[in-house]
Amino acid sequence: MEHIAGALKKLIKKQGIEKEINQQKALDVWEEAVGKKIKDHTEPIEVRFGVLTVKTSSSVWRQELQFQRKNIVDSINQKLKKTTIKDIRFI
Repeated sequence: MEHIAGALKKLIKKQGIEKEINQQKALDVWEEAVGKKIKDHTEPIEVRFGVLTVKTSSSVWRQELQFQRKNIVDSINQKLKKTTIKDIRFI
């Protein structure tokens, strides 16, 4: 008898939705990847085609986070143990 986790992994791969699930996980690890201070001034909205859209509390935060974008992308992908996020769009 196969364990439920193994069966779910097979189903996810078969349906071709593994990428979408990993992208959704990026939203879940946002606070862990960026820390509480940044999390308090941002809200991850969605991921489409590997681009994470994040709403910021102000233009000052938006500009500051633009400078940190590559480090944030790397941190998220490290938490996911996969290169899922290619870029971040701050709005």
